[in-house]
Amino acid sequence: MAAVMDARVEDYLNDKLQTLADFDALDSLIANVKLQQNLLKQQLDAAEKDLASAHTAANANVAAIREQATSFHSKQADIDRRLLIVTQSDTSQDAVARFEESMAKLRGLDVANAYIETLQRVDALTSMSANDADATPDRALDTHTTLTRLSLSLQPLQDAAEGAAPHLIHHINQQVDAFRQMLKVVFAGQLERVLGKILWPKPGTPLPAILQSDFDVAFGKLLALQRPELEALLPSSPPSALYPLDVMVNPISQRFQYHFSGDRPTNRLDKPEYFFSHIIDLLNAHVDFVNDHIQPILLRHFGGSAMAINPAYIDATSAFITSLLPMLRSKVLSAVAQVRSQPKLLSHLVHELMSFDSVLREEWKYEPASSTTNRQWPGLTHDILIQNNLYEHWIKVEMDFALARYEAIISDLTASELDYDSVSPAASKPSKAAVRVHDLLAAITDHYRPLTSFSQKLRFLIDIQISIFDRFHERLHSGLEAFMSLTSSLGRTVQGASAADLAAVQGVAGLERLCRIYSSAEYLERAMRDWGDDVFFLDLWTELQARARGGGKVTNDLSVQEVAQRTSATLDPDDDKNIDPSHTGALFDETAGAYGRLRARSENVVVETIISAVRDALRTFARTAATWTTMDASMDETSLSVSPDLASLLSTLSTDFAFLRKAIAPLPMRRITRSVGRSIESYIWDRIILANKFTMTGATQLATDVAAVEARLGYDSASMRRCHDALSLLGLKEKPEDGEVGLWDVDKRLFADNESAREMLEELCLDNINENDARKVLRRRAEVGG
Repeated sequence: MAAVMDARVEDYLNDKLQTLADFDALDSLIANVKLQQNLLKQQLDAAEKDLASAHTAANANVAAIREQATSFHSKQADIDRRLLIVTQSDTSQDAVARFEESMAKLRGLDVANAYIETLQRVDALTSMSANDADATPDRALDTHTTLTRLSLSLQPLQDAAEGAAPHLIHHINQQVDAFRQMLKVVFAGQLERVLGKILWPKPGTPLPAILQSDFDVAFGKLLALQRPELEALLPSSPPSALYPLDVMVNPISQRFQYHFSGDRPTNRLDKPEYFFSHIIDLLNAHVDFVNDHIQPILLRHFGGSAMAINPAYIDATSAFITSLLPMLRSKVLSAVAQVRSQPKLLSHLVHELMSFDSVLREEWKYEPASSTTNRQWPGLTHDILIQNNLYEHWIKVEMDFALARYEAIISDLTASELDYDSVSPAASKPSKAAVRVHDLLAAITDHYRPLTSFSQKLRFLIDIQISIFDRFHERLHSGLEAFMSLTSSLGRTVQGASAADLAAVQGVAGLERLCRIYSSAEYLERAMRDWGDDVFFLDLWTELQARARGGGKVTNDLSVQEVAQRTSATLDPDDDKNIDPSHTGALFDETAGAYGRLRARSENVVVETIISAVRDALRTFARTAATWTTMDASMDETSLSVSPDLASLLSTLSTDFAFLRKAIAPLPMRRITRSVGRSIESYIWDRIILANKFTMTGATQLATDVAAVEARLGYDSASMRRCHDALSLLGLKEKPEDGEVGLWDVDKRLFADNESAREMLEELCLDNINENDARKVLRRRAEVGG
């Protein structure tokens, strides 16, 4: 240890005394070391004192713990001795067991005593008679409020005690309910006496000023009686009818039962609209009385309270409707039980029920729900269909009806006819079947539009609407496949087509068959696109997108992928094939896309059919090759007429295009015209112009024939401009007049070089052929190719 200290001292001195100048500060260094030594000594003394104090405290604590342990053992021995004496036991363990048993009995006695005190209190509170309640209504209401609060306070205690006192809770609830019913009968009697004086429910009944106070008091007592019950309801609970309005609705209900039960002429299963319209008539008859005399009372009793956020309690009209609905619900359930096995009547009943719900929502603004729950009133339709397990049966009935109507549409003898009256003159003419299917699906939309349940609306959309669209698409697709099979040589051979079958796909008859497919597909595709912008379908699509983003299932029965396959692939985040990022999707994307592809394919088949007929006619025309060079050059160009061999082609074009212009809209008609024109031009270019020699007269004759073809094609001849340019070259004069360019001048410049050829073509305004085409054409001039 000394060696270590010496080493530290040496290191310290070496650090502080490195130069001779450091010895001048030696005194200061020694003084600083002594100061530090004194400080360390003080700290050491303080630490020794703290250690001594800690030892003293520890010894005192140990002594105290020992003293407590000795006292505990002494007391424990005294308790054991007393337990042995009290319980007359031989051992302390037996004594403890017997003592705990005695304490449990005492606790049970305390609980029983509390039960008895509670029962005595309840009996004392409910001992008020009906006469007492009639005489002292305020005290009766206070008593009822106390009983209700007592009943409500016991339920949490019962739950916390794991259902320890079910009989007590049941008895108290029965007592409270009995007392409430007694008060309700008393107060209802008071209100009935006032209503009797004003001859309620006679429409237009006035409330005299002398009875206004009595009416307000009697009405208010029943509200006060019901208030604790209303306050105990959860915000998500359906609203309860107000007691005083129940009293007012009672005579109305009796009259309703009289008119709409038994064998009364107004009680008809096929006319449910009778009792629905009766409810609306009641509202119209009594709404003024309700707003004038009941609305102020509701505002006084419920204004500023938690119940004020629910229109069923604060709005008099809504409260009156809520009171009328139970008798209507009972009537509807009775009618459902009778028409359940009669699909037509059941469908009509549910349709009228949905219409009634819509009237209440839209015309009477009935939304009996708290604004905090943000829930729309589901309507009586929801009660009847869902809560009574009728939905599956009803949607099957609707599906069967829709399919039956669809089958009737397509089996009608006039279904395949083009409908020229249902669309504008400028639109493609769909078949009557397509128009009727559209009307059917529009009617189905109106049928389920009032539903409030998203899953129910989606089920209608997929199982009925889209299914019918798919069926009709399959029918159109099969028709197109059958046409293509009959028009192909292989198909005719395999199927053994008859002469009648072949006649049905040729000429105008064949085009009409194709136009039915094309125009019907276009008509329904456009209808689906338009429906996608309808507010109803937009709301449905928005809700569907929100649910799809959550993943999993869209409804209890359908996954996102299943719904995406039937509606729009944009719903499925895992399917990004062939999806346009700018397209946000719509409900009918998949179905409309299928119809669009069918429309495009059928349009191509229309073009191919016309081209096939045109090429057959052009073959005869092309065989007149020798005449192009043998025509008399002295013939007057203005006297040239159309070649006789072109008559077949012109007749085909005239007949086909006259029909198409009536059956197809202008825009697709232009596409068809251009495609046919390009095909004719290609045939004339390859098989006539480049395959024959021409004199100027022959070229002029061919130009006359081409002009005749263009006239039959109609308003769009842009696809035959190459023929025009070629025939202009072929028709050049050998001896031009002043100001004209002659054949030999053109020949010289055209074959000189490309630059000269381009300049020559520009000068002649021939913009649709290039230098090589022009040289090929000019070589077909008899004099040039000589």
